Amino acid sequence: MNKLSLLEQLLATNRSVRRFDRSKKISAGLLERLIGLTRLCASGRNLQPLRYRLVTDNDECADVFRTLSWAGYYRNWPGPSEKERPVAYIVQCLDTRICPDCLCDDGLQLEAITLGATAAGASCCIIKAFNGPALSEILHLPAFYTPRYVVAMGYAAERVKLVDLGEDGDIRYYRDENDAQCVPKRQISDLLIRP
Repeated sequence: MNKLSLLEQLLATNRSVRRFDRSKKISAGLLERLIGLTRLCASGRNLQPLRYRLVTDNDECADVFRTLSWAGYYRNWPGPSEKERPVAYIVQCLDTRICPDCLCDDGLQLEAITLGATAAGASCCIIKAFNGPALSEILHLPAFYTPRYVVAMGYAAERVKLVDLGEDGDIRYYRDENDAQCVPKRQISDLLIRP
């Protein structure tokens, strides 16, 4: 398999998972290796202003969970049950002593983390909807670290599949009759601007 095909396969497998197998832990070594991937990413102005707080302690994970909002398209779903919650979190923070804006660094590094996790057989969900002040307090973050995203981690306890965007144009993910999470995707022809 050539490298482009391998990347396509990895990207197709790299899905947001919202239910995890709590019996399988994520090792600290894997988390640190994933953070190591971020230093290989491009960085606007090469400032490299992002820092990461790893969360693996069960009590601390429970505290972080309470600050998060889950899956906005699933109305009346408060998130995974206690038996299906993430076993670890990576909290991405901007070091405001370096700069007030990380440009596109956050997205580049999040993709590196989630692709790395997928390659290692783990699953992630990138979360932007969270209570930042509460999260900072729980994690005892100094004021110069601003949380940007939370990456929920574990091993999938659900199936996620890509489906073609329907005629109705509804981009909202949904669960099908087999309880698989379906993620509608636009066609390549929809993405190209033709002359």
